[in-house]
Amino acid sequence: MPIRTEYPEGTPSWVDLATTDPESAAAFYGTLFGWTRNEMPTGDGGTYSMLHKDGHEVAGMMEQEPRQREAGVPPNWTTYIAVEDVDASTAKVAGLGGTVHAPPFDVMESGRMAVIQDPTGAFFGLWQAKNHIGAGLVNEPGSVTWNELNTRGAVAARDFYARLLDLEMSIQDMGEMGEYTTLMKGDAMVAGVMDMAPGVPDFVPPHWLVYFATDDVDSTVAKATALGATVTAAPMEIPGVGRFAVLDDPHGATFAVMKFEEVT
Repeated sequence: MPIRTEYPEGTPSWVDLATTDPESAAAFYGTLFGWTRNEMPTGDGGTYSMLHKDGHEVAGMMEQEPRQREAGVPPNWTTYIAVEDVDASTAKVAGLGGTVHAPPFDVMESGRMAVIQDPTGAFFGLWQAKNHIGAGLVNEPGSVTWNELNTRGAVAARDFYARLLDLEMSIQDMGEMGEYTTLMKGDAMVAGVMDMAPGVPDFVPPHWLVYFATDDVDSTVAKATALGATVTAAPMEIPGVGRFAVLDDPHGATFAVMKFEEVT
């Protein structure tokens, strides 16, 4: 269902980019995905940009905080997961082994959120919607199609998210890739969890990887590299699933592009 008007608890509902150069990043993603940008004042002298595709909000963008830059944190995409009561969900985090980095706070009339670090080190947001439910368009070219946790402790991570968000787990043996866990809300697949490959450098932290849909992975990768992106995982097939690639944008934020196989 590409048009969304609500998100069940436990479902990734929004993503946003913290970048060192919002103007340049907006030009890159605008050219790559056809996004338009609407800047909104945040009340502290800064701005938060809503990124639109075909008239629908699909992602957000803001300038990265100086303290993150000083700590050596690269530009990054953050995944936000829908909850019904962010205060109640946040209260469960410590008991499950996670860390609360920003306790619940209101984002004007848009919603209420918290910033959490899971037991394996990956950051994500919890989002309780008010006027802003999250992305209004998904699974269409230029919009989010999948969210996946890449970590070095998949067993601990999947247990944490399942208990925190009342999700079920479907675990598949992917051969050399190891186990792949799909987090489920009823019959709906909402996110993936997997261990990073042994060859991934130690400096790459556990993270939520955002996949954007495309009709042609290879042409999108070619276009992205022409715009200054770097390929970190060349286009490849996952039998029975689809084709994907992973890139770093010109400022260092990692994202993926994906074309799922059509179900017949």
